Amino acid sequence: MYQITPVRAFQDNYIWMLQHSEHPGFAIAIDPGQSEPVEAWLQEHQLQLAAILITHHHPDHVGGVSQLANNIPVYGPANSPFSGITEPLSDGESIELLGQVLQIKAVPAHTLDHIAYFCEAEAPNQMPQLFCGDTLFVAGCGRLFEGTAQQMQQAMAYFRSLPDTTQVCCTHEYTLANLSFAEVVEPNNSEIGLVIERCQTLRSTNRPTLPGTIGEEKQINPYMRYDHPAVVAAAQQRSGKAPNGDADVIAVIRQWKDNF
Repeated sequence: MYQITPVRAFQDNYIWMLQHSEHPGFAIAIDPGQSEPVEAWLQEHQLQLAAILITHHHPDHVGGVSQLANNIPVYGPANSPFSGITEPLSDGESIELLGQVLQIKAVPAHTLDHIAYFCEAEAPNQMPQLFCGDTLFVAGCGRLFEGTAQQMQQAMAYFRSLPDTTQVCCTHEYTLANLSFAEVVEPNNSEIGLVIERCQTLRSTNRPTLPGTIGEEKQINPYMRYDHPAVVAAAQQRSGKAPNGDADVIAVIRQWKDNF
């Protein structure tokens, strides 16, 4: 498996840096919105950048690519408006980097070009890894800037299909804000309060709340719990009418969060 390190950028972004023990001296950067934090981290650890992975085209995810991509392959969605991608990827494809295979899944909800990268565990005692950009956050999901609630529901169904031990490596430190909202949606969900306590402790010492896990997201994330009776009831109370299917639940909850 990859050794993963979240490198801070901007106010609340994380750039994920990936290493592998069998390929010492090299690293991969995921969604480098800024080049300076990556360059400083590489210099500190005496590593060379082997590749850049992009999940979607927003500037806070691609802003550092041009400065970093010196004859380095840049992987990203084939349908992206970002012109810096040299290795276009489509749903269902896979790539091998530093000896690890990453599976590509299209998750066009936050943006229409959004993809996620999934790395299966090499051994039973290891955790699979999901690099999901802005589609899935700990206890949350990305705003529907370009895609639809139906696409978000399909993305959440895919995430729910992954092993519970999968590490959720998203790209923003939105966890406590998301948990505050999740607690309003499901005030009787005791798991949310436990996660809030843990994350408050982490943030009190300026530590990341990431990565999360898929198993925990199934317990606390209202968007992943779109068919749970308590979440459906909350959506109905919010909108004043019974939701018309799973995607409608997500649409109501996401719009609610937009104005929370």
